[in-house]
Amino acid sequence: MAQAMRRNTASSLFSTDGKSHPLQDTLLGVTLVLGAIAFVTAMFHHLHLLSSWTGLVGIFTGAYGQFISVTTRERFFLIVGLGAAAIGFFLGMAHGGLFGGLW
Repeated sequence: MAQAMRRNTASSLFSTDGKSHPLQDTLLGVTLVLGAIAFVTAMFHHLHLLSSWTGLVGIFTGAYGQFISVTTRERFFLIVGLGAAAIGFFLGMAHGGLFGGLW
């Protein structure tokens, strides 16, 4: 029996319910970018201010994104960004902290 194929007209890459979620997608993108910055800069001791602050902001944006997320794909990528931000934050704190060397 032939089935009618319905095209997926979702306007968002991360939306699986066919609706657009601009706020959730923005928080997802910000969390991923901040997590990547925090994770990469945490590998360098002298960049602890950047890694700790971007990690902290990434944790907060990711947590709020998780709170208002709608689809599983959004939640999955938010967890990836949150994990990277948390690792960057914790390594930045170990290397000198949020205000280390400024006071």
